[in-house]
Amino acid sequence: MISKKIISAFLIFSLSITACSQTRNNWQSKIDSTIQIKTPTTFNGVILISKKGKTVYSKAYGFSDMQNKTPLKMDNQFEIMSNSKQITSVLILKQVEKGKINLQTPIKKYLPELKQTWADSVTVHQLLNHTHGIVDVEKPLIFKPGTDFKYGNLSNILLGKIIEKTSKKTYRELATELFKLLKMNDTFCYSKNDKRNLVSGYINKDNTFTKVENSFINEENLPADGIITTAQDLVIWNNQLHKGKILSPKSYQLMTSESAKSQHDVFGKEKMGYGYNIRIVDSNGIKYFGHTGLGDGFSSLNIYVPKSDLNIIILENQMNENSDLFYYFESLIKDIILESELVK
Repeated sequence: MISKKIISAFLIFSLSITACSQTRNNWQSKIDSTIQIKTPTTFNGVILISKKGKTVYSKAYGFSDMQNKTPLKMDNQFEIMSNSKQITSVLILKQVEKGKINLQTPIKKYLPELKQTWADSVTVHQLLNHTHGIVDVEKPLIFKPGTDFKYGNLSNILLGKIIEKTSKKTYRELATELFKLLKMNDTFCYSKNDKRNLVSGYINKDNTFTKVENSFINEENLPADGIITTAQDLVIWNNQLHKGKILSPKSYQLMTSESAKSQHDVFGKEKMGYGYNIRIVDSNGIKYFGHTGLGDGFSSLNIYVPKSDLNIIILENQMNENSDLFYYFESLIKDIILESELVK
């Protein structure tokens, strides 16, 4: 005969399991409901959430080709736009580790063709954290280097040139070598002649989608916007980067330490830390690293929460014409996850 104590313990255990299941299903169902919203805009992309090496949520929703209604798949490739900049930071820091670049050296040493006098004062470090003040290589600085923050693509285009000058290889060659080393087999630099499994990008105006026919990405832009990848490969990237598999501890610390302040609506209304092409966020006691990407009819969000070993990857092959709706779903889904038991 089973004792009352055993029955009571079993009931408590069962209730505990049920509660955990309900909590888990709660955040999952919230995401499921969120991506079905049709107003003020619609979701079209893939979501991958993994914790401690295991996928806890994976969904492709919408179309890779709107006209032909071709369903998206989890292994589809997306332009990740400014999330490409992390790759550039790593390639620079790899050259630093080889003694070929000094982060505090003025960029004139590496790019002697620059004619502006500011090339003698702007450092590689300031290009990496967007505190350089450059808006055009033919114009004066808009602020003294190191005194303010101005985000943009030009700094990473210059970083790409520095990488090529010091390594004697093209940016494409070095990036390709890195992806191969990390076994990111579905990641590559954009090429008009090599689209592989890249989906089409769309501009969304009032839920009417217009295909982006001509990408603005060219060879020069690769360091700023030019990486094509999958959600799963971005999880590989995060795990390798944040677990010491790519950079030395010193280089990783430099990349992920706050050296500037900036604000981005996806991550909050207040200014937050910025490292080398990565945001350092502390939200309600949860510290995480993140960045966004937007352009060419694509939107992306990449977040890593160290304490929970949690990845949040959202890739969309659409961007809204209305700037008020940029990253609409990325923000909603991020908040659902960061308020869930997954980060506990």
